[in-house]
Amino acid sequence: MAGLTAAAVATVGFLGWQAAAHVPADLAHPAGATLAPGISATKAPRDSDRPAALPSGSGRGERVVYSVDDDRVWLVDADGTVLRTFTVTPGTLDPSPGAYAVTSRANQVTGTDGTPVEHVVRFASAQGLAIGFSAAVDGSTPAPGADARTGAIRESRADGSALWDFATIGKRVVVIR
Repeated sequence: MAGLTAAAVATVGFLGWQAAAHVPADLAHPAGATLAPGISATKAPRDSDRPAALPSGSGRGERVVYSVDDDRVWLVDADGTVLRTFTVTPGTLDPSPGAYAVTSRANQVTGTDGTPVEHVVRFASAQGLAIGFSAAVDGSTPAPGADARTGAIRESRADGSALWDFATIGKRVVVIR
């Protein structure tokens, strides 16, 4: 079993490297993306009456917004309307606040923690690991153990399907506090 897991992790790592090597220059971003105008590096004010409301300071236009402090994602259309919002379970590595673009996607793979996942949408990297959204095929959203380094941001299967449909290659992902 350990051999299969190691082979799967190596394969995913190689595919991630290969995908990153073929990203067009206009989509590539450094590990710490630059902040675009209107995106705040500090925690944006929240509406205490509506905790799921889109925070100010998350940019403009069509985008995925991910709050690392609130463990929440918003899918936002071009005119700023929130199409869907949901909570997520983060991995052990967080992306830095900033604007990124979706660089690769995979319908089904084995995650770095050995869990079969679907609807993988990658947009950043940290400490040599890809960071992206995914849904466990078994529907679980377990928090990783302290010994597992992972950039997986896990969502429910229904939320993963919605994000998969929305976040195509090149779609903007804004990470906020």
